[in-house]
Amino acid sequence: MHLNRREFIVASSVMASAVTARGESKKKYKACVIGDSKMGRYGHWIHHAFALRDDVATVAVADPVESGREKHAKEVGAERTYADYREMLDKERPDLVAIGPRCTVNHRDYFLACAEVGAHGFIEKPFCDDLATGDEMIAAIDAKNLKWSIAFIFRALPLVRHAWKLVYEEGLIGTVLEVRGRGKEDRRAGGEDLIVLGAHVLDLMCYFMNGTPTWCIADVTVDGRAATPADVRKATEPLGPIVGDRIHAMYGFGGGLVGYFDSMKNPDGNGGRFGLEILGSRGLVSIRVSPDDLAVTANWFEGSQWAPGRKGAGWQALPNAPVVEVKDKHRERNKIITDDLIAAIEEDRRPVYSAQDGLTSWEMTQAVFESCVQGGRVAMPLAERSHPLGRWGG
Repeated sequence: MHLNRREFIVASSVMASAVTARGESKKKYKACVIGDSKMGRYGHWIHHAFALRDDVATVAVADPVESGREKHAKEVGAERTYADYREMLDKERPDLVAIGPRCTVNHRDYFLACAEVGAHGFIEKPFCDDLATGDEMIAAIDAKNLKWSIAFIFRALPLVRHAWKLVYEEGLIGTVLEVRGRGKEDRRAGGEDLIVLGAHVLDLMCYFMNGTPTWCIADVTVDGRAATPADVRKATEPLGPIVGDRIHAMYGFGGGLVGYFDSMKNPDGNGGRFGLEILGSRGLVSIRVSPDDLAVTANWFEGSQWAPGRKGAGWQALPNAPVVEVKDKHRERNKIITDDLIAAIEEDRRPVYSAQDGLTSWEMTQAVFESCVQGGRVAMPLAERSHPLGRWGG
């Protein structure tokens, strides 16, 4: 779904502001967990997604690996375990399901099975294998008015939401001119970095652009030369085909604004650049994912020339930045998202961190590959919903 500027602000800012400390609901929810110790395990502690909700009981865990399901069931206090997630869903009929595996190869089957029994839920990113699959998944939950959230934890963090308010409500950096994002640039630099870590950056890009892109153009290379169909390969995890060890992508947003995403294999590897910068007419805000995977750092640079050392210019901590104490990162990691999910169920609205957002982020990755295949700028939403690299050279 592509939102205009005003709709996106309402969806991502106003509703997020409303998700404050609130009492637990009167309804009691039954939750189940789908994991796979052989394939992406339980993502980033997705099985703990509802652990801090007194109104949710996690009753069962499904995992084809016996040792894995016993271990993770014990961690969340689930009384029952299943080797087959379909059997679990059929017998338990849960209100909520947490889908943990980060590998997308089975996401469609998990998701559709959950929709079949009428369960709301929470899924690890990336969302899907290709856009046709993602469309099918979203259609399944829309048909039953089910609410699903995705693990875009960085957009959910209080410091990131605070940065958005400073930029748009207090005019901290003047008029926003562009956004620049980078992947983690570790051993997966390039195409795999784009689909795994880039999912977070692209979601943040839409957040700070207050909308979704209408076009994309990308340059994708391998060892310094233009990528070809012969360079398409499988990701190191079951995440579908990828290409490129260097990605330069540009997205067009409303009002003529642009956003950039880059990931390059380089001799220094991960340099801590994972994150994005919002550049404005009077300064810029830098958001970086810190070594602690439940935190970001955010600073701002005051100065229209974006030039350190100029008189009156320099880096500063964000004004009035919230201080959040994390005591148990495994159990607290996804609490903001799952609190909002349950509020969305009870208020009959789309979650702030929705599965639909997961599909939007995935479409942005696919637009990069589509641009590579077509050799130029492509319009979004993409008309062709199959995987671009699966069609290339065929």
